[in-house]
Amino acid sequence: MRLQTSQPLPPSAARVLRPAAPALVAGAWGFVSAAAFPRGPVTGTGVLVAMVSAGVLGWVAGFLARSRWAIVVAPLAFAACYELGRLDVVGPSVDRPRLDTAIGVLVIVLGRGFGAVTQLLPLALGAAYGAGAARRRHPETADPPSRLRTVLRRSRRGVAALTVVALAVLGAVLLQPGTTAPIVDAAGAPVPGSVAELARVRLGGHEQTVLIRARDVRRPVLLYLAGGPGQSDLGYTRAYMPSLEDDTVFAVWDQRGTGTSYAALDPHRSWTLDRAVADTIELSEYLRDRFGRTRIYLFGNSWGSIIGTLAVQRRPDLYAAYIGAGQMVDPRETDRAIYAEMRALAARTGDTSRAQRLQEAGPPPYRDVYRYVEQILAYDDIGPYPKTDWFENHGPTGIDGNGAGEYGPLDKVNKLKALFDMGAVMYPQIQDVDFRRDVPSLDAPVYLVEGAHELPARLTPAQEWFAALDAPDKQWITFEASGHIPQFEEYERFRALLGEIVRRHGA
Repeated sequence: MRLQTSQPLPPSAARVLRPAAPALVAGAWGFVSAAAFPRGPVTGTGVLVAMVSAGVLGWVAGFLARSRWAIVVAPLAFAACYELGRLDVVGPSVDRPRLDTAIGVLVIVLGRGFGAVTQLLPLALGAAYGAGAARRRHPETADPPSRLRTVLRRSRRGVAALTVVALAVLGAVLLQPGTTAPIVDAAGAPVPGSVAELARVRLGGHEQTVLIRARDVRRPVLLYLAGGPGQSDLGYTRAYMPSLEDDTVFAVWDQRGTGTSYAALDPHRSWTLDRAVADTIELSEYLRDRFGRTRIYLFGNSWGSIIGTLAVQRRPDLYAAYIGAGQMVDPRETDRAIYAEMRALAARTGDTSRAQRLQEAGPPPYRDVYRYVEQILAYDDIGPYPKTDWFENHGPTGIDGNGAGEYGPLDKVNKLKALFDMGAVMYPQIQDVDFRRDVPSLDAPVYLVEGAHELPARLTPAQEWFAALDAPDKQWITFEASGHIPQFEEYERFRALLGEIVRRHGA
């Protein structure tokens, strides 16, 4: 007797399953994609995988449904399941959308908007092609022919073809990585013994980017820690501090979750203050060993001064000296002082709208990252001062913060998201930091470079900590024309000071 191994679905089952196919296929892929790309595709490879997979799954959904309704149903099901699958992910780019601020709208565009282009659009396009293939295979499901349907069909085919081409071009562009220019001599030839690279270094189990530039690799090594948390300074240092590569082996780190290292943010629960300090130490050891030094120099600005100070406290043997600028000591106290200054400003200027928002928010700390954005935007209102010509005329421009070649096209999409998402993960963790209590001494030379126009909310705690700090050598240096970022605002003076520090301590 011959056994029947498979049978077609009965008509009643087919009528139920076919309409549900787009939702089932796309919904399942939504959950898988949420696990694989919790913040959307954030690497070139991720974009390619997401776009191709979405197109293929969309085709399957459309083919099974035999209906162009799949073009709508599949993206909706995917989006719903994708959002459900990443409910525990932290950060403004994945949290409840905010339309009440320009920054919130921009985050939506770069977060969910970019995800729609790279995931939902290929899914809808695949569903259209899949449904078309099914209807050609099963012509009995097609609508009766007419001149109007023929015109619409041809126009849809043209639009679909153009969309496929556009997505292919977009994917090719996003696969382009950032690069850093070689260090060359007067004739334009690479300088022997120089280094210019965007190194990928594994720290704490996550690959992160370090820009390393030096005209002579025998120079002292300087590791630069950017502010934030979440700021990437690869481009800013290239714009404002171009000649440090002549004086040092200049290493600028995109910390985990920032800029070109944005993909390393997840799983975000393992990205802690302790891990950030440990990564700083691992990177310091890497630079020390790679360039054959006994010690390196460590520079930290703002948030970078927090992890820099804690790294020196933990491993003073690694560092010839620590240089802090815009030194942070007690973030909670600083934020509350800025809040009080904002309320005073609102009262002086009669800004009732700001006064009401501040009254409703109450003093920091905040769960809402956008509350801190309002503080940042108020800095120049609280403490205005004339900026230096160097700062005004050499600074980078553009929505990504600089437009430097070190950022590939996808890095520029990630850069702003990273600033907010990494800040949302890390900033709550530093609310209990107070160096006056926690870091009474450092067993390495300490130099604090502070702008005369720094906000008192930061300056006063730094002065109190520095006055009581026990260190083998310490010096407070005031830059009269600067505020929070003296290394950029008065770069030539900073460069000269760094030279003096290196001559004093060697390494």
